[in-house]
Amino acid sequence: MAARLARAAASILFAGAVAAAPARAGPEGGPAGGQGNGQQNGQQDQQEQVDTEHLFGFSEGAETGRKGEQEVVLDTVTRIGKRRAGPGPSTYRVLDTKLGYQFDPTDGFSIELGAFGDLRRVRTIADLDDKAFGTFDGVSVELKYQFLHASAEQPVGLALELRPRFARVLPVEGNGANVFDMESVLQLDVQVVPGRLWYGANVSFEPAAGRRRGSGGAGFRSSTFLVSQSLVGRIAENTFLGPEIRYLRGYDGTFLNRLESVALTLGPALHHRFTEKTWLTLAYAGQVWGRDTDRAYARRALGLSQFERHALRVKVGVEF
Repeated sequence: MAARLARAAASILFAGAVAAAPARAGPEGGPAGGQGNGQQNGQQDQQEQVDTEHLFGFSEGAETGRKGEQEVVLDTVTRIGKRRAGPGPSTYRVLDTKLGYQFDPTDGFSIELGAFGDLRRVRTIADLDDKAFGTFDGVSVELKYQFLHASAEQPVGLALELRPRFARVLPVEGNGANVFDMESVLQLDVQVVPGRLWYGANVSFEPAAGRRRGSGGAGFRSSTFLVSQSLVGRIAENTFLGPEIRYLRGYDGTFLNRLESVALTLGPALHHRFTEKTWLTLAYAGQVWGRDTDRAYARRALGLSQFERHALRVKVGVEF
């Protein structure tokens, strides 16, 4: 199963890159079709000003900073909506917030240190206990290496990011635990139209293992596989907007052992730069299709055992 998923993900990335790649330059150094060098230089200037790392909403672009650059990021994902346990009002609302500090010790390589908080309210949700609390939820280190840097001559960017993390709260149930996970993300972006349109795609595998606190210290094992794609265009000088689609599979077991939920989400992604060093990314993902493998929910719509109905991401960053 894992091998088939890996091959499928590689095919999606390759197909996206081929479909999104722009036309080759003409023999005189200008774009095919006889456009002049002045327009080409203008496009190149625009292209060099766009940092794709935070351009695509829930997905992440392949770009890294230059040697010596630093960045502080506040990243909050709000997850809303699960199955009700019975009649009457119900609530499932979780805010996962990360405060991150990123620095680039060399060109093409970045390190980000993160601290997490978890704020949630759960009431009358199937298979979950009612609870309302806020707490510190662990730390992470993100290591990103960029293999390909996009340019006017070579429009494809490619990077690999490893995200080891220690968490103190189970992401769905909200129970206390000591969990270690290691997300690996392959990141691709392509300049479809230089300075105007970008395609981004991610493939992610995230195994997690640990023990619950209390209840005899029962073990916890899970894993998630994700493929996301986004197409973002420049709608103003410093504003970018486009659709994003994500396909998620949630498993019981560290290595994609037993499938529990499948979900397909769709929504818009917006990126805006207030200044050269400050920016904002907003993204919404609504579940449009899914299923759970639990027989009790076999005929129910959407994959809600592992995933939520709605997710909203708000990410703010300052570079220096």
